[in-house]
Amino acid sequence: MSLTDDRCRLVLILPEGDDLAARRRVTEDALRGGDVASVILPQYGLDDQTFQKHAEALVPVIQAAGAAALIAGDTRTAGRAKADGLHITGDHAAVAEAVERFTPKLIVGGGNAADRHHALEIGEAKPDYIFFGKLDGDIKPEAHPKNVALGEWWAAMIEIPCIVMGGADPASALTVAESGAEFVALSHAVFDVPENAAQVVAAVNALLDEKAPRFEA
Repeated sequence: MSLTDDRCRLVLILPEGDDLAARRRVTEDALRGGDVASVILPQYGLDDQTFQKHAEALVPVIQAAGAAALIAGDTRTAGRAKADGLHITGDHAAVAEAVERFTPKLIVGGGNAADRHHALEIGEAKPDYIFFGKLDGDIKPEAHPKNVALGEWWAAMIEIPCIVMGGADPASALTVAESGAEFVALSHAVFDVPENAAQVVAAVNALLDEKAPRFEA
């Protein structure tokens, strides 16, 4: 999750699925496409035992590509799968508890920040990042304007990095980057056509290389 580049970086959210071989294959393919800061693996409807099996298979694939593997779900799974961190989908209290329990051993971020007030509450817990949007919130081609606006406001005044959920169109990544957000999260945009995942990641990186604003050193 490090800010190793001078522009907005890509975060991937793995799609729902119970076919582990297919999930592993598409994860490998997507990560072959180019720079990815981290991959978030949500639990969705999987029971804890099945989720752990998936995490134990997918976390090494993510890490081998140089990305951080973040678990959104059962916190015990993160430890057992040797993940890099936790994505917390709850409110500021859930984020604060996770920060207290797992920092600095694990990356801890997330939060359900629907407005500025809740975002600032989450920020008080000093997470490694804050997330604007929902993990399954890319239901339209464009990024949700409210999340982009929150990202712009946050990035202008708070040092904690933010991830803004993009839309189902890969081009939405540029809109997020132009807000000043450090990271843009994509899911449907990359994974809806699994055989194209690598090409989409490559295209998004090329778009950000060419047009995304640069951060000041």
